[in-house]
Order: sequence, then structure tokens, then C-alpha cells
Amino acid sequence: MGRLRILVVEDDPPIRRGIVDALGIAGYETLEARDGREGLERALTGGYELMLLDLVLPKKDGLAILEEVRAARPTTPVIILTARGEEQDRVRGLKLGADDYVVKPFSVKELLARIEAVLRRSAERPADVERIALDNGVADLERREVRFEDGERAELSERETDLLRYLASHSGRAVSRDEILSRIWRLNPEGLATRTIDMHIVRLRKKLRDDPTEPQILLTVRGKGYKFAPPGEEDKVT
Repeated sequence: MGRLRILVVEDDPPIRRGIVDALGIAGYETLEARDGREGLERALTGGYELMLLDLVLPKKDGLAILEEVRAARPTTPVIILTARGEEQDRVRGLKLGADDYVVKPFSVKELLARIEAVLRRSAERPADVERIALDNGVADLERREVRFEDGERAELSERETDLLRYLASHSGRAVSRDEILSRIWRLNPEGLATRTIDMHIVRLRKKLRDDPTEPQILLTVRGKGYKFAPPGEEDKVT
């Protein structure tokens, strides 16, 4: 296989070295992080195709890293490394968007098999969206603004940008409010009653000139959530 790069965030030196050596033998390149603070920095700025993330880390908790990575890089594959008995953290990690988990101690064969499986699934994921072509303009998520051919512009807040990017990254799929609260707002949706998502959708429709009475871009899917429908042809989403 190609020289894909994997970020290994693990504070235990022997375990980290063993993982890095095994990945090198299997043909992967690696990045290493020795604690949570370094792990978050590399996770947000480094070039890699998959992250192996230990949950128990000094300086910054693994679950906190996962939350920030999912908000900034929603399509990046993440496999969490957990110890036996950490079932609650494992479940929370999956709810926060981890793709899989491996329980310590694990065999190299099992780890490589899970990495390969996650990479196969992630190859079919949509890429992170930076620009969305509209019928009469463009939503530039990198600059956080919507520009129209008639010269009008609308600024997007950071939260509006994150929400629009997430929906567009999952184009054609109904995204639940619970998922949005968890991935974008980083809140536990259990028992939480709020209209903030709906208000953000209303503002986004206005800025995108998406008719609220018959929306064509940000669709409401009754009982499920919201779905992004790219204007015109699908290749307008980049």
C-alpha cells in the first residue's frame, strides 16, 4: 500500500515505540505525540490520514482532543486506544465520532486490521468542504463569507461556518440535531432541549438566499434533522 501517514498520540514510550515500529514495517509513515498538548497541536496542524489516540494522556485528555479534532477536521479517521475497564470512555469516544477502538493490550495484527478497515471506509467519505458554488454566487468557508454575483456579501460567524461545512461534508444525508450538538457545539445532547440549531439554520438560509418557505439548499427532514442539498450539480461542492 502507499505511504500513508498515521499520527500516534500515546504517552507510554514502549507502547508508542512498538506501534510506530509496527506501522513502519507495514509500510506507513508516522507522526508521534507524547502527551495531550502535543497531540492536539499535531492533530490540528499535521498532515496525516489517520490518528491513533490514547484516551488517558497527561496535559490534555484524549476525549477533549477528539472533540476538537472532530470540530476542525470532521472527516479525519480516528481510532481510540483504551485500557480494559474504560467502557464508559470508549462509548463516549464513539459517540464523539471515533471510527473504531482497540483495547489494550492488543496484537499488532489486530491493530493493523482495524487501521486498514477504517481507511477503506474513510476513502468513501466526502472531503472537507471549503467552497460551495451557489446558483448566483459562492459560499467561501475559508474566508467565512457568502459572495453573490450582484456584489452583495454576507459574513458567516464561526459557528455558522462550522455548521454549513459539516452539513456539506455529509451532503445528501440527514444529520440529526443530536449529532450536530455533539460534533459542532461539543455538547452532550442527552436531555438537552434547545432551539439554537434551528436559529442558526434560519440565519444560514437567509445568508445563502435559500427561500425559508421552500428551501433548496438546507432541507429540513422531518423527524431526522437537516440535510444539505448542493445547488445544481454535485461537483459544485469542493
